[in-house]
Amino acid sequence: MIGNTYTHRLTVTEDKLASTVGSGLLRVFATPAMIAAMEQAACGALAPFLQEGQTSVGTALQIEHTAPTPLGMEVEVTATITAVEGRRIDFTVEARDAVGNVGHGTHSRFLVDAARFQEKADRKGGRV
Repeated sequence: MIGNTYTHRLTVTEDKLASTVGSGLLRVFATPAMIAAMEQAACGALAPFLQEGQTSVGTALQIEHTAPTPLGMEVEVTATITAVEGRRIDFTVEARDAVGNVGHGTHSRFLVDAARFQEKADRKGGRV
């Protein structure tokens, strides 16, 4: 599992701009959109190893958004599994556009039973 990598590709569209998501006023790739793409890449790197009924939840993310990416440009986000400790899986994450690196960091996810985790969340929300 350690070393497995997955790359998620996306185009910066209106819904991924800082000015649209409310994380700033500029029409550039929003940090929250980059974070979501980093989590998607991590899920992709982990997917081949999940057992039936199992999923993962993000628990920690330490990133730097280092350069702007304009509307219409493609971004590649790569996650690599770096450590496995029980149910905890650690990743390095990196975002790049055609010019170079735009963000990087680390991410952790925990393996959970999907149904049990959802039931716990629903009970918390008063739905069960």
